[in-house]
Amino acid sequence: MKKTLLLLAIIAFVGCKNDAKSEEKAPASENSTERTEKQSDGLTLLKGDFIYYGDAAVLQTHREVYAVIVDDKMHELNKLALEYKKEDTDMVPVEIRGKITPKPENEEGWPYRVAIKEILKVSKPEVGSGEMITIGNE
Repeated sequence: MKKTLLLLAIIAFVGCKNDAKSEEKAPASENSTERTEKQSDGLTLLKGDFIYYGDAAVLQTHREVYAVIVDDKMHELNKLALEYKKEDTDMVPVEIRGKITPKPENEEGWPYRVAIKEILKVSKPEVGSGEMITIGNE
């Protein structure tokens, strides 16, 4: 019994020591002066699938769907995405930094919208990732 208690005490001591080390390496807090300029600019990194079809642009992340504000940066992103599209309705994986705002109450659509401020990456869609069903005459 004494050996078991001693073993548990050692494990607890080692566990607490490891927790203290991990706290030292934790990222800078919200109010820290150690934050980089990019972390303090109010923009959000978003990774998801982008589509611009008709007159609507949408970014679908793993958590949320955003209406994308149609402006010069959105058109620039769409131009980069076009080279990976096979159909007009294909979505293309992208990484952007943008400003997220709630939609105005008098507008219909997604609860949030994003204004693209920086385009980081545009990728080729994974083969077989699209779940689009196309109906046509053969």
